[in-house]
Amino acid sequence: MTDFIVKKLPYALSSHAGLALIGKHLKRIKTNAVVDPAFPVRSGVANSDVIKGYLGLLCLGKNDFEAIETFRGNAFFKRALGLNSVPSSPTLRQRLDAHAASWFDLAAQLNQELLSSTINGKPIDFGTLACGYTPVDLDTFAMDNSGTKKELVGRTYAGVDGYCPFAVYLGNLGYCLELALRPGVQHSASESEYNFERALPMAASLVPTPLLVRADGGFCSLKLMQEISVQAKTLAREIAFIIKWNPRRAPVETIAAARSADPETQWVMHRTGKRECVWQEPLDLVNVGSQANPARRVYRLTERTIDKHGNTLLLPEYMLEGWTTTLPARIDPAEVITLYCEHATHEQFHSEFKTDMDLERLPSGKFDTNYLVCQLAAVAMNLLRMIGQNTLNEPDAPVRHVAKRRRIKTVMHEMMFKAARMIKHAGRWFLGLGQNDSGFAVFERHYTQLRAT
Repeated sequence: MTDFIVKKLPYALSSHAGLALIGKHLKRIKTNAVVDPAFPVRSGVANSDVIKGYLGLLCLGKNDFEAIETFRGNAFFKRALGLNSVPSSPTLRQRLDAHAASWFDLAAQLNQELLSSTINGKPIDFGTLACGYTPVDLDTFAMDNSGTKKELVGRTYAGVDGYCPFAVYLGNLGYCLELALRPGVQHSASESEYNFERALPMAASLVPTPLLVRADGGFCSLKLMQEISVQAKTLAREIAFIIKWNPRRAPVETIAAARSADPETQWVMHRTGKRECVWQEPLDLVNVGSQANPARRVYRLTERTIDKHGNTLLLPEYMLEGWTTTLPARIDPAEVITLYCEHATHEQFHSEFKTDMDLERLPSGKFDTNYLVCQLAAVAMNLLRMIGQNTLNEPDAPVRHVAKRRRIKTVMHEMMFKAARMIKHAGRWFLGLGQNDSGFAVFERHYTQLRAT
């Protein structure tokens, strides 16, 4: 083992070279021009510096306000993000507290501008389904903030004290349209129509394809289905949905007996002691769907006479599932079920917020401030997603298994946490990456693409 002599070098190094890419993306959407005229300050740190500085922290997986103190004397952090000055942690906290409610729409506007941007003249590829629809996946998830006295923390469905934010993702690659914080005790379907009013027009403005809203049984509500149909008519766009049916008190045994007695029922035997059948029926739901694509419900009944351990059951065991949809009739029941099963991918996106971005425990005791933090976290996730999709899937990217998208954690490790040296020479600034940096080619190419536009 070599005995190293540890010494401090006479020049500045940064371990977060990826912030240069973040700064370029924020410059392209004209963050300063969006923020400062609307929220000017007489003196002190500009509000654009506050927002850009905090977005920089979120892109490094830090959400606590005190983390900004590490970068106050960091020349690279300031120059990479285009800051006139780096706010202190008290300034950061006070500004977000003071402007939280008025910045909700501002965060949404920045997110819209970012997702509407192009690279090399090409719009973002959000990921379209094989059936031609672009999915809009929505759900709530639990944030564990137990042991705190934060405003509106409550008992969540997961059995922990915290919050239940409402997340909306566009496409199958994990771009986030909205991360709206909610009290822990709020039901999934409660007030969700207001989220639809914001998210669906935004989704329709970003992609030209028809939209497919997918949601679990917590959103099985006639009111929400009607709101989707209203938005489709208002936007003059095709917006279908698949929502898991909540059977509530459905007589499963009676339905199973009727299907077993019907000679036209087609059973599929998956193994000895387990079979299932699939069928559909039209629904007469007021103001849901259209004349061309009326609402229908797809059912799947599973019968087990032998359990998974090989034990024979005294009586058959039945499980009834259903999915309400307005997809056209050309998409058969089996495909409807498959399309809903793909909806489960959004759980990975929840995990990226909670673990990769370390966002589970929110930094403020005030609900409005934490709401703003979640809105800005959606912008930060999309920034990282865009960087990952434009770098880590290239042939000369650092060696990784083949995938359609990269986790936020991978983007951070491969692109954000890069060692670099900032150099000024002949009146120009250089960012020097290591000679053995395997990601240099894609990093340099993506930065050049952003600078060109």
